[in-house]
Amino acid sequence: MSRPFDGIRIIDATHVLAGPFAAYQLALLGADVIKVEHPADPDQSRGQGPDWDLNRAGMGTYFLTQGSNKRSLTLDLKQEAAREVFLRLVAQADVLVENYRPGAFEALGLGYEALSALNPRLIYCSISAFGQGGPRGEQTGYDHVIQASSGIMAATGTAEVSPLKLGAPAIDYATGTMGAFALSAALFQREKTGRGQRIDLAMLDVAMMMMASHVTAHARTGKPPRPRGNDHEYATNSAYTTKDGMVMLGASNLRQQKRLWVALGRPEMAKTRNEDRVTHRADEAAALREILLTRTAEEWETFLQSRHVPAGRIRRMDEALADPHLAQRGLTHRFDAVPGMDGGVSVPVAAFGFAHGGPRVDTPPRELGADTDAILAELGYDDAARAALRDSRAT
Repeated sequence: MSRPFDGIRIIDATHVLAGPFAAYQLALLGADVIKVEHPADPDQSRGQGPDWDLNRAGMGTYFLTQGSNKRSLTLDLKQEAAREVFLRLVAQADVLVENYRPGAFEALGLGYEALSALNPRLIYCSISAFGQGGPRGEQTGYDHVIQASSGIMAATGTAEVSPLKLGAPAIDYATGTMGAFALSAALFQREKTGRGQRIDLAMLDVAMMMMASHVTAHARTGKPPRPRGNDHEYATNSAYTTKDGMVMLGASNLRQQKRLWVALGRPEMAKTRNEDRVTHRADEAAALREILLTRTAEEWETFLQSRHVPAGRIRRMDEALADPHLAQRGLTHRFDAVPGMDGGVSVPVAAFGFAHGGPRVDTPPRELGADTDAILAELGYDDAARAALRDSRAT
């Protein structure tokens, strides 16, 4: 079954997490993604992760996460011969994604103006920490730096323990997801206009979108969000200790909080206005703390969900991944063997499915430069030319 991006060629000149994840999402949907790396200084994610054997082999788990369905080409873009290869690639490509420091590709003669002149249909996506312009445009940063800069850390934790970094590199993956969305939109737009596009995607902007409701609230009140930890504005929408762990209640709206109090045998605690829930929060929280200690977290989850009250036992990642529900959803793909590493690995796929022609993992992550010779041959380089590129260390 045909997938949405079959026949689309993407040059993935990105590194670490956000950029590679954006290209990976389109690769799952059929795009031919060619990952371009420096032969002696590859994507740093190849050396990152908890398994040091994989890191030393250049197949770190950070790289494996978004390396499937891609081909690997090595080019030293500081060499003219390598840039000539790159330009041949661009001439045949639909998309270029890069996430180097703003101005770096322009300095190599590979900026948007130059490449769009070569290929007017090219969609050129630049991902950076702070964007291609503005007072901080030339500054660099990673997920945790953007968490600090955006206000997310200051809004996370508790009054006693804040600021606090999120436990996952959420901004990296949100930026990758937003990048995939922007690329999809630009490709759709090109179908109507025939013209390429320049995409300027900043991690800081994505972080602010992740706090969209807080941004609007601040614009209205002038007050920044305060760290609330596990205690939401409503007591019925917070986390509590049980007999053996914690459970997160999600009785957010008025109907749900009424169902919760009825299920707990305290219908008199239900409110008819959200203002009253805030006014009486302390009393409600005290009642919930006492009641929820009487059963285990698993028992409460089962009991409340059966009564249409959102609730979830707080799980570790190993517990979450062991949930049969996730296995049925097909969230991950298992490779029993991957070239360049011992043993197998499971990698995330996509957070959605299609009835037909949807996201799918076809090929495992590739060793550095594994497809260089084949790609050069596709571009018209004969045996002698390919040997010359290798000998000069341009590839």
